[in-house]
Amino acid sequence: MNFNRSTQPVSQAGIPQSSVPRLDNIAKLAAIGGRVLVALLFIVAGVAKILNPAPFIEHMMRFGVPSFLLRAVIALELGAGSALLIGWRVRDSAAALAVFCLMTATIFHHQLWINGERTSFFKDLAIAGGLWVMAASAAAHTRTRSLG
Repeated sequence: MNFNRSTQPVSQAGIPQSSVPRLDNIAKLAAIGGRVLVALLFIVAGVAKILNPAPFIEHMMRFGVPSFLLRAVIALELGAGSALLIGWRVRDSAAALAVFCLMTATIFHHQLWINGERTSFFKDLAIAGGLWVMAASAAAHTRTRSLG
């Protein structure tokens, strides 16, 4: 433990020890808030597919994806999205949704010469990247908790 001139204990990062619990709480709230926002993206998408499946089926068929897979997509979006929302099996849910986003990008948005498709492609990649970080963070948190 380091000490500053006033002999107040500070962390290795130079942050007064009295501030560390507050920063931990802020980090936890940010992680929960981010997880909720990402979860809502998938939950809302799943509900939209239930309420009006026709445009989604048409889009899938246009790219040679069998329409029966729409049920699996809805189950994944609602199931994994809900799991993220409540913080249950975050590593598995985030990883499954990350793979789904990568598949969505490569199957549906591979026409990179079209501005909207290029934007959707990179948005899907960015969401997948965030989900991989979430999965890795959940895995690290689980390991730390089980060691302690």
